[in-house]
Parts: sequence; C-alpha cells; structure tokens
Amino acid sequence: MDKKKLVVIGNGMAGVKCIEEIIAIAPHTYDIVIYGNEPRPNYNRIMLSKVLQGEHTVQDIILNDWSWYDQHGIRLHTGETVTGINTQEKYVETASGMKESYDILILATGSSPFIPPIPGVDKERVMSFRTVDDCTRMAQYSKQYGKAAVIGGGLLGLEAARGLLHLGMDAVIVHNAPYIMNRQLDAQAADMLQRELESQGMKFLLSKNTQKIVGRSQAQGLAFTDGSRLEADVVIVAVGIRPNVELARRSGIYTHRAIVVDDFMRTSVQDVYAVGECAEHRGISYGLVAPLFEQGKVLARTLCQQETGAYAGSIPYSQLKVSGVDVFSAGDISGEGMQTAIQMLDGVQGTYKKVLMQAGKVRGAILFGDTTEGTALLSLVQRGADVAELRPRDGEPDPAEKAAAALPAQDTVCACNNVSKLAIMQAIQEHGLQNADQVKERTKASGSCGGCRPMVVALVKHTHNLQKNGSGASTAADSEADQTELPICGCTTLGHDGLKSVMEEMYREQNSSAGLTLDIQHGTDWESEKNLLLQRLSWETASGCEVCEPALRYYAQVLKRGVAGMNSDREWGVYGAGQAHGTLVYSDDAMYDALSGSDMGGLLTERLRLTWRGMAMPAPVRIAVATRLSSPLSPVVQDVGLQASPAGWEVYVGGHAEQPVKQGGLLGLAETVEDAVRLTSACLQWYRQTARFDEPMWAWSERLGFMSIRETLLDYQLQGELVIRKNAEMASASDARETVSSYGRTAVQGHK
Repeated sequence: MDKKKLVVIGNGMAGVKCIEEIIAIAPHTYDIVIYGNEPRPNYNRIMLSKVLQGEHTVQDIILNDWSWYDQHGIRLHTGETVTGINTQEKYVETASGMKESYDILILATGSSPFIPPIPGVDKERVMSFRTVDDCTRMAQYSKQYGKAAVIGGGLLGLEAARGLLHLGMDAVIVHNAPYIMNRQLDAQAADMLQRELESQGMKFLLSKNTQKIVGRSQAQGLAFTDGSRLEADVVIVAVGIRPNVELARRSGIYTHRAIVVDDFMRTSVQDVYAVGECAEHRGISYGLVAPLFEQGKVLARTLCQQETGAYAGSIPYSQLKVSGVDVFSAGDISGEGMQTAIQMLDGVQGTYKKVLMQAGKVRGAILFGDTTEGTALLSLVQRGADVAELRPRDGEPDPAEKAAAALPAQDTVCACNNVSKLAIMQAIQEHGLQNADQVKERTKASGSCGGCRPMVVALVKHTHNLQKNGSGASTAADSEADQTELPICGCTTLGHDGLKSVMEEMYREQNSSAGLTLDIQHGTDWESEKNLLLQRLSWETASGCEVCEPALRYYAQVLKRGVAGMNSDREWGVYGAGQAHGTLVYSDDAMYDALSGSDMGGLLTERLRLTWRGMAMPAPVRIAVATRLSSPLSPVVQDVGLQASPAGWEVYVGGHAEQPVKQGGLLGLAETVEDAVRLTSACLQWYRQTARFDEPMWAWSERLGFMSIRETLLDYQLQGELVIRKNAEMASASDARETVSSYGRTAVQGHK
C-alpha cells in the first residue's frame, strides 16, 4: 500500500520534533517532505547565544544532520520558501517554482523577530538576533566597529549583549521597563542579575524609550524621548517575536494572532495542522520550547492514529543560564491578588528565592543563583498546589536533594531534550553514571541551554543515596506527602472531595452490578437511600446532621445520575424539592417580549431561566444579563454575568458584590444568544460536577484557578459534551438519545 505524503513547512525545532515522534511511533506510515528557508539542517535555536559567545560552533548545535534525513527517507529542501498553499487541490508552491502535493500538511513556520516601528529601523547595521546568519553578521560587524546598543532587556537582548561583549564590543542594553527581564523576574532578582552582568562589562539604560535610530543611511546611535542620546555603530533589536501566519492567512486558513488550532493541533482546514510558535491554542501562542514539544507529541500520535490525550495548554516557565547565572521563573509573578508565600535572600551566596501564592495556592516562583528546586516548584505551580506543601519537614535532606526527591517521576527535567526524572535516574542506575556530564552524554539532559543542570546534579546524588539504602530508581516516583482534607463535619473523617470520590465509586459499582445495593430507580425514598449510604460510608451518626445531610443529598443527586444515567432533578421528587440550592436569572430590563425575539437580552434571560429552572446547584447562583453598558447590574460582580457588546455577549464568571467586592473574570465572548446559552450552561454544568457543596462560584473559581476553568471551558468539544450531559439529565430516557444527537450536530456545525 502506498504511503501517504506528509509535507512539513518549516525545518525548525517544533516541526522536526513532531517528525521524530512520528518516526518513533510508526516509522513507515508517511512519505515525509520538509521545506526549510534556511540553507542548513535542523539546529537548536536556543543555543545561538552560545555560538555568539564562542562556547559552541554552529556544528555543535545541529540537532539532526544531513545523514539523519537520509537515514529516515526524508526529503529535505533547504533554502526554499513556501509561498502558496492550495488547500482544495492539496499542494504547496515555493518561491523557486517547486510544487509538492500532500495528503497531510503541517505548518511549522515558527516566528520572526518583532521589529517595532521606530524611525530609522531600516538603516544599515540595524538587525535582529534570530538565526545563524545573524550570528555571522554580528561577528563581522565586531571586526570593524566598537559600540553596540541592544534594544530590549529580555532574555534574548541580554544574551545578544553577552555575545557582543565576547566579540570585544562595548554593549549597552536599552530597556523601556524599570528593570530587566521584567516578565520573568521581580525587581530584587532583576537587580541581582543586573549587578552580575555589569561586573561582566555590560551596561544598562533603563526606563528609556527609543524615539529614533540616528544616522543618515547607517546607524550611528539612538535618540530617546527624554532628549538624551546614545552613540552606537551597531543596533540589535530584540524586543520579541511575531508568529509567521501570512502564508496560512493567504491560503484561507483561520488565523488570529497566530494559526488557530484545537486540542489536537488541527487548523480550520481539513488535513492541515499547525505546531510550534506559529500555532495559537486557546488564545495563546507559546514561544518556549517545552510547550512546543508537548504539542509535537500530541500531533504525532494523532497523525499515527494512536490514542492520545488532548493538548490542554502549558504553564510557561523559564529555567536557563543567563551569561553564566542560573535563573528560573514559572507561573504568575505579578498578577492581581498575588501574595508572597516564601522570600529568601542570601547576599553572601548570591541566591534568591521567591514563591508566590493566591488564595492559598502556589501560583508562581522565582529562583536566582541556585535553581535546583526549579522543576519541583514548577510542578507545584502547574498543580496549583496548596501552600502547605511548601512547609519544611523534619529530617529532610539538603534542599537540592529534597527537590529532586519531591519531583514526580514522569515530570520533565530537561525541556530542551524532553528527558524525564525517571529516565535520568534509570540511566544513572543502569549505566553506573557518576556525574552530570555522564548523564548529559547518555541522555542529553542539560546538553542544550544548561538551565536544568543543577537538578541533574541533584538527581545523581539522590539516586546514589537510594542505591546505598538498597532502593531502586522507581521508588522515587513521587515522595510528596498527601495533604489531608478537613472533614465535612463530626459525623465523618471524609472531606468533600473524599466523599464525592467514595460515593461516585459506590454508584459506579451499583451501575455495573446485577444486585443493586443502592436502588432509587424503583422508588426508594430519600431517607431509605440516605440510610443505605451512611451504612456503606461508616458514618458516625445514624442519620447525619444538618451540615452533612444537605451535602449528601446534593452529591447523591448529581453523582448517581451522572454515573447511572438518571433523569433530571425535576423528576427526582424522592430527594425533596427545595432542599438543594437553585439559580436566579435576572435582567436589567424587566419589560421584554421573549417570544417575539425582538429583545435579544430578554430572549437570553428567558432561555437561561428555562434551561436552569429547578436544577440543583452546589450553592445559590445569580446570573445577571446586562443589555446596556450603563447597566446597574454590574455583571462583573455576579456569579455569572452576561454583558451585551457590539460583538455579542461577554460572559463573566466568579465575581461577588459582598465586601470585599471581587471582580469576576472574562470567560469568553459569545457572538449569538445560542452561543451565550451554550457557554454559560457548560460553565454551570462544570461547576456542578467539580464544586463542593455550599462552595460559591467565586470560591470555586479561586480553588480551581480561573485560568484553568477558562482554558477548560473554551474547549469547544468539551462545551458540547457538558451541554449534552446537562440536557440529557433534563430529558426522559427515551428523549436523551435525540438530545445528544442534536447537540452533537450543533457543536460540529458551530466548530466548522
């Protein structure tokens, strides 16, 4: 059987990583063709600064040499720019006139340096820092000129300046913020880094806005908005990147900031996928290597028709070495409501640690000088762990080994080369590795940017200590202590989450068992049902109390129906009307004609009332529909608020008007009433399934994390599934199948 042809536009790290995964999974599935606009094979762009600084040659940073492409039967066309895609006839064309048909197309076009509209930016000796050719040009300039200015105090700007210093030039960083790397560091860490870089010869001009680049045809310096000037023969612009989307946009593929993809990296056009910096997933395009590799793995398994979890997004983090200094940053370091959980400064050792929290959860972290704990802290940030997990415990090893031991076995240590903790420990144990250099040679961990080397060193020590104690690598899978949840009341030791888990398992067993121990479908009243539950749950009291009884009733309503396919709350008279919390929907305009549909606000209000009337909720829910911008309802301080706008309906979640007032977050924008009802209903159903009884929506939003809720609910497929589940609960058993079918069709049509 003929192989399908897979064409990849882009020979960068993300696209080729996906091809590596495909070769590992199903090497004979595709005839692969790759187009790259640079005249060389795939290389590690992260390491360009090391080339500029003289630590590596270009050959050292090649990831896959020419022989790799030949070995796997991949046709690589270098120096070729694809200029057109015909998505109807399924072929691509290049600037040189080449034409290639495809069955599957992957867009891995990456990004380009963002060049701000500064007057004079087109002069000679003004350049960006992005490719091997840029390194070559900078090296050539250094032989003729002595003064360089770098616009941009982020990581790329600092690395460029360090390279220019190595080339013998005088390098000045110009940054418009009050401190460097302001997106990754706080003022304290930035000040420590700046002092270290100044000791290496770097100079800084902070809080400076460049008005223009001076000089007739060639750069001679910078003029600033405050009237001051800086002489410079060479100007490097390093202020950010912009996804390369023009090719996709011209070809009729849907783009926003980047090429919009779903959780399986599919674009709006069939058989066309996008991965890497050019892809936009749930409103976010990532510029760091770890998320791009995660996307590549999901796409590879999808194309090989292997079972795979959906890509759910990533928490950006940086673990790197800036001019010889170890720096780590993860999560939110400056968001609203952020508080300091831990802050430690050691001026003698030159180390700094700061962990940030919000509503008792770990949300961000910064490390400077010693980044050993970086991977462990990243895990806490990703999980939104309770701050209690930060507390020191008696008899623990040194901090470095403690961080290594606490890291879950499958977590990635080296993001550049996708090497997990378990892979490193197994290599140490199986091959008798004694140090980090041997680990690097065997696994590639720490072989690229070097940011993970402190953790690799700690893992070597940790593994050796385990072996001395007679344990294998697998015993260190995850040594984090479980945090015990507070009990619901004095009748039990179970907390809300524990109770939900046990009850769900009980109902699941009932549903799959021939002898149903807990049977409500045949008319069992609530008291009998409750007594059976309490016996199975080993309750301390015979009938519960006023605290736990309503919670049991609510969880029984939601969980049993969710597992066993019961009918709606309205049909569950056995549980007693009025015992559960409900939903109040109201509008700022009481005078409307919902039946005529002449008032979209009225129609939306009525639709939500009908949809959620009588449904049991974990806590009272207030839904406000504001039809005008000057509405007295203030939708941003409601449990759910819908604000009419020129583009449709803005949906806000998680606010409250009580003191202290909490503003809800923008969940999403719905273009039509139908879209607004679906998004709101998906959110309410997710709240019902994941909230604890008596937990208001604002507390639920803080516990789960608003961004996590938002990313979950903006998954169009999951929206449809949640609405299907909600409507299936409302329908009778015979009508449920048609409800599922119709909503499934609606979701597919809406997505297209």
